[in-house]
Order: sequence, then C-alpha cells, then structure tokens
Amino acid sequence: MKIVSTFPRPVREIFNEWIPMSDGCRLAARIWLPEDAETDPVPAILEYIPYRKNDLTAERDVQHHAYIAGHGYACVRVDIRGSGESEGVLEDEYLQLELDDGLEIIQWLAEQPWCSGRVGMIGISWGGFNGLQLAALQPPALKAVISLCSTDDRYSDDIHHMGGCLLGDNLSWASTMFSHNSCPPDPRIVGDSWRDMWMQRLDGSGLWLAKWLKHQRRDEYWKHGSVCEDFSCIQCPVMAVSGWADGYSNAVMRLLANLQVPRKGLIGPWSHLYPHLGRPGPAIGFLQEALRWWDQWLKDTDTGIMDDPMLRVWMQESVAPSTSYDHRPGRWVVEDTWPGRNTRPVDYHLGFAWMGSQEEIHEEDGLTVQSPLSVGLFAGKWCSYSAPPDLPHDQRDEDGGAMTFDSDVLEEDMEILGPPVVELDLSSNRPVAMIAVRLSDILPDDKATRVTYGLLNLTHRNGHEHPEPLEPGKRYRVRIQMNDIAQRFPAGNRIRLAISTVYWPLAWPSPAPVRLTVYRKTSRLILPVRLPNPKDAEVRPFAQPEAAPALNKTLIQPTRQSWTVVRDLAKDESRLEVINDEGVYRIDDIDLEVASKVIENYVFCDDDYNSLRGETIWERSFRRGAWEVTTKARTLLTSSATHFHIRADLDAFEGDSRVFSRSWDEQIPRDLV
Repeated sequence: MKIVSTFPRPVREIFNEWIPMSDGCRLAARIWLPEDAETDPVPAILEYIPYRKNDLTAERDVQHHAYIAGHGYACVRVDIRGSGESEGVLEDEYLQLELDDGLEIIQWLAEQPWCSGRVGMIGISWGGFNGLQLAALQPPALKAVISLCSTDDRYSDDIHHMGGCLLGDNLSWASTMFSHNSCPPDPRIVGDSWRDMWMQRLDGSGLWLAKWLKHQRRDEYWKHGSVCEDFSCIQCPVMAVSGWADGYSNAVMRLLANLQVPRKGLIGPWSHLYPHLGRPGPAIGFLQEALRWWDQWLKDTDTGIMDDPMLRVWMQESVAPSTSYDHRPGRWVVEDTWPGRNTRPVDYHLGFAWMGSQEEIHEEDGLTVQSPLSVGLFAGKWCSYSAPPDLPHDQRDEDGGAMTFDSDVLEEDMEILGPPVVELDLSSNRPVAMIAVRLSDILPDDKATRVTYGLLNLTHRNGHEHPEPLEPGKRYRVRIQMNDIAQRFPAGNRIRLAISTVYWPLAWPSPAPVRLTVYRKTSRLILPVRLPNPKDAEVRPFAQPEAAPALNKTLIQPTRQSWTVVRDLAKDESRLEVINDEGVYRIDDIDLEVASKVIENYVFCDDDYNSLRGETIWERSFRRGAWEVTTKARTLLTSSATHFHIRADLDAFEGDSRVFSRSWDEQIPRDLV
C-alpha cells in the first residue's frame, strides 16, 4: 500500500468531540477535517459503529479518514451510545434508539460551521447496515451512502440465520459483542466518571445471544432495520461493496436489482475488509473510488463514476482448495445492469447423467442421505473476517458424508455469475430437518474447492415467517438458493453438487438425525451461466491502494491464529478449535496497551445430537501506567431435542481485583429449528 502524507488540503484532527443528544446523552466523536474548513466548509462523512474509535479501530480509522479529509471532507467517526467513550448502555444491535441518535448526529453535522450542510455515510458491517437504515429514514442532509459488507435483510441474510437455519456465527458474534460491551471508556477522555460508566455497561448490556434465540423465525424483531421491507424508502445514491469471501456479498446484487436510485456495485475476492486492505488480493485503490463517489454526490463534480458499469465483480479462476490465499487469480468483469443481460439460467437435471450423455434415469426410487455430524468441520466460517485460516478446506473431507453428483469432464470453459439454485423433490423421515447444498470445482487431481453453498431449514420451505413441520414420508418440492458467486470452471475440470443433512458448526443441526430421500428424476441444478461480454476488455483498471500514515504502534506480543480439527478416537469425540489471539500492542500516541484473545470450541460425540457444544472464551485488557482493566466473557451453547441452553459468565477486573461478576443460565424452546 502506498502511504500518502501530503494532501491537497492540510488536515487537523479533533481527538474527541462530544455530540449532544436530545435526551442529554453525549456521544463521542473523532474528527479529521481540513485546517481551513471553518472558512471553506466541506461535506461531512459519517462512520457510526460501536467498535471503539480510540483503540480497537484506531489504526484503520486514522489511515482511512485522514486520507479522505485531506481531499476536502470532514470525516467523523462516532461510537454508538454505550460503546467507546460514548455515554449510555448498548443493549442490542440496530435499535430504534441507535437510529434516532444517528438522525440527530446527521443534523448536528450539517449545522457545524465547518460543514457545507451535506452529509455522506460510509461503513463496513455494522456501519454498512446503519448507513442503509438511516438512508431509509430520509434525513434531509444525507445525500449519499457507501455500504460495505452489509445486508438489506437482517433475518434471511445476516450472521444469525441462513435459509431459516441457525448459524454457528450467531453464537460467535453474540460472544464478540458480549466482550465488546464489557470494555470501559478511556479515563483520559471521560475523567473520573469512567468507572461508573463501566459498571453501567457491565450491568445493563445483557446477554444478546438469549435475545436473538428468542426470535428463531422472521418476525417484527428482524423486520426492523431490514430495508428490503421497502426499498423505495431509500432515496439517496448507494454504492454497495463486498467480497466473495465475505458473508454479505448477496446484498450487493439485491440492492442493485431493487433500488431505484443511482447505484453502483463492487464485489472483489476479499473477506470482511475494506477493499484497500483486501485479502485475498488483489487489494484496490478503494479510497480513490470512494472520493470519486463523494465528489460526485456531495460536491456536484462530474467524476465519470456514473458512466462506469453498474456492477463490477472479480471473476475467480479455478484454484486448489486452501484455508487462506494471498491472492485469488481472476479478472474484473462488468455488467451494465443487474440482473445482467449476459447471464442465462441453464438447467441440469439430476435425473440424467448430469452434464454427460443425457441418458435418462427411469427409476423413481429415490437416493437417500443421512450425514454424520462431522460434515461441516472443514467448511470454514460463514463470514471470513480476515481470510487466513477461515476459508473452506478440501471438500473431499466433507463429501464422504454427502450425496454427490458429478458432471463429466468439461470440454470447454464455463463461467457463472449470480446464485446457483437447486430444486429438489424430496421427503424426510423427521418433521424438522435441514439441508445443505454445495457447489465445488473438481480439479484434475480430484481436489475439491468449494465455490458456493446454500442452506434451508425445510420447515421454512414456504417462507420464514410461518414455518411448518414436515410430514414424514411425504414428498415435497423445495428450492435452495446458493450464495451469489462469479466463478470460471476451466475445461478439464468437473463440477460437483453435494447434498447433506448436516453442516456443523457453520449451522446448528436439526434436533435429531435426519434421513432425506431425493428423487433425482425430477430434481435439477440451475446455473447462472455467463456469456462473454466484450466490455470486460474495456474495464478501467483500479489504482493501487493508498492511505494516510498509520498511527504509531508498538507490538509487545505477536498475534496467533489457528484452526484445528481434533478427532479423539478413544472417546469418539470431534472438536473444532479456533484461536484468534490479537497479541498485545501499545498505541504510542495515547500510551495505551491493548490485548484481546478469543478461543472457540465446537464439540460433538459420535452421532449424539445432545452432545453438541459451542463454547467461546474472550479476554480483553487495557493498561496505561497503574490503570489496568481486564474482562473475561464465556458463553456455552448446548441443545436438546426441545431447547437451547445458554450458560454465560462475565467477569471484570481492576488490576488483580475482581470488581464485577455475573452468570446467566437460560433455556429457550426450539422453534422448528
């Protein structure tokens, strides 16, 4: 990455600014803006997230916001109420209170003497969500949004559920926020009130996992904040960005298809990261692209960005399976509209020799599958947060427990762009069942690289609001849509469709083992085959990544990541252990040492569905001189055939003294999950 230290307009930083809310609560903001903005006002760009502006996101924020500010903007990074140094308590994600505060922040920004009155919003993940949510509320000053790695649908396409199945990342994410919400504000900013604020957070934030598990179907809880409920509410231009290794790439296509405002879509090979930091590579000059967007909509400068194609995506080439890639080979391809004019659905009926001689299979008897609980141990994360080592492993380790259909060796290249779909005629021996489908690229040496996948809780076959149990033995027709993808399958490779009844721990299994019968004569795979587009060759290249200088930071203890599968044959116990240790580092400019570490364990014994365990243990600490605080958060999720069971502990320490301790023990009925 190229570090840029000289800008068209010199930048000054306001390390902390208090933004007053109408109820008396103060929110903490960090601001970068041109030195002369009071005499030559500029548009403001807001990033509004709960991830602690002074420490946990400080390194990214400094490089990102100072760069944009140097080109004539006031970049404002605000911690949501109850996070960082902002007052109050954060009790859940995307609450109406959060959105109401956001509206007040936007109005406050527009009224500042250094602001031209125009505001944009940018954010990744949480900040991408609330950018869309606030745009739907139509505050007059909000003129444009860049939303990265976000969703329009909080139930169907978020970290909690997929196809009506409960995701393992629901536990992982709830635990992350359990830990985040336990962190204190910085005494250097809030003064002697820091301890009272900390105790309020520890006492009041609550156990979010329990809140979420009480909503296992698409109800009003999830509809709130889902802009897909009425896309027409968004009236300002939107740029939607994600990566194929991210969990949120599908929303880009839906936003392009459903919004009626000026819009652009960009999907690279990246995980859950800003594209100028993108891994797997290639990273791109995203901040330059953001400037083109902001100049267009906040300064009325014709930058030519609206002459670019509506959608640009990274068409991935065939690669061997790996849990991490430094670079994903491929090329940029474009579509002027979405749905694209260069794609067409092509059916492959499973009742024939698939993609082969088309010799029809006449038997009506179905094929059956009952997968072991081990199918999914090599699936990687639902959302890859930093790429290594959380991408899917060789799928041959999964396919032994699945029903598979292979094509013949491809005689010519095939490209797909969009969501592959599987339509199956099937029956189940249980009233509650799930199905996982995977599309893999089979290399000439038989290695299997997962391309995309989809899940469906079969009780949600007719919708997510009103699930219906299956009648054992009854035949149903179901549709499973996989995640959008752009992939080139080269001649000489094969394509595999794999079907399983388990995908643990990516998704929590059904209450009991399930045997599905698939009637392949009337079942089919539909691939979104992309035809050659001459405009691909004309695509404008991206600039190389640029950013402002990083903050001064000293590494004290190195980071460590691992992803380990252990099979204890003596106990017949399998365990997936994930360690993400961020090490210890000092932010030199504020003399603050920060440490964080999480260990996740997902365990089962034999084929015992009552033995499933997901456990997370988080530890965070902050130290400056004699001031030292540590928080430890543990969450354990288990299940029976009828209930989910949560046990959680939260402890907080000043130095060696424990100053807070609370435990939770809750049972929540399963709702056809």
